[in-house]
Amino acid sequence: MTDNKDYTQQAREWFESLRDRICAEFEAIEREAGSDAAFQYTPWEREEDGNDDPGGGVQGLMKGTVFEKVGVNVSTVKGNFSKEFAAQVNGASADNPGFTATGISLVAHMANPHVPAVHMNTRFLTTGKAWFGGGADLNPPIPYEEDTEDFHARFRAACAAHNPTYYERFKQWADDYFYIPHRQCHRGVGGIFYDHLECGDAGEFERNFAFTRDVGETFLDIYPQLVRQRMDSDFTPEDKQTQLEWRGRYAEFNLVYDRGTLFGLKTGGNIDAILMSLPPVAVWS
Repeated sequence: MTDNKDYTQQAREWFESLRDRICAEFEAIEREAGSDAAFQYTPWEREEDGNDDPGGGVQGLMKGTVFEKVGVNVSTVKGNFSKEFAAQVNGASADNPGFTATGISLVAHMANPHVPAVHMNTRFLTTGKAWFGGGADLNPPIPYEEDTEDFHARFRAACAAHNPTYYERFKQWADDYFYIPHRQCHRGVGGIFYDHLECGDAGEFERNFAFTRDVGETFLDIYPQLVRQRMDSDFTPEDKQTQLEWRGRYAEFNLVYDRGTLFGLKTGGNIDAILMSLPPVAVWS
């Protein structure tokens, strides 16, 4: 396998470029709604005792007319897991706790309850192994069958271009992962979720990086379409209440079960960036 530092840099540059294009598209939607909302970017640096170069990231946050709250974060960090946490991570152990991680993470909570909220992230990690992971899932407070089908159709096509087994495998993975056991319900209408697409050589890196890039491109293609279709819809106070109660379920999942939240907290990430996934307002009835 060639130098993982080069792989990490390639992935980092892609994630940052994807961030820039997503944020530009979301700002364009705000302008279409007559808003001048824009992303505010806050750099942060990670700290780790004995580590002269622990990395950091940039939190991007926008609060607008269409996007009540949307965060798009990128980070590139490296260091050592705690011995306890290392045992839970692919390719790491108490004797080999070193890691690097670079990725993009996005969560959008929408003002109009007819517009689906969404989550997307892609990442590249190295420990004793190297791999890509990520996915995207749609989280509508008020589901529309046609929106769900359009979202899944685009990701089905993206998966099929790389491996005929990917969509069914990764859709099922999302269905299993984005489930709230104590509520006995799913967080949304699913999407795809994948992890441990391992890169043991240059060929595997190129194949899995190409797939991960297509996940990002697919998200950038389909989600703005869904937003524009619904953002001018009329809604009632009852619709808004449905949205706020659904956001409570979303918050429960992210605080109790989400692996990305746990990873960020266990590796000394920026707290505001980690918890940007939480909705701006939620209720528990």
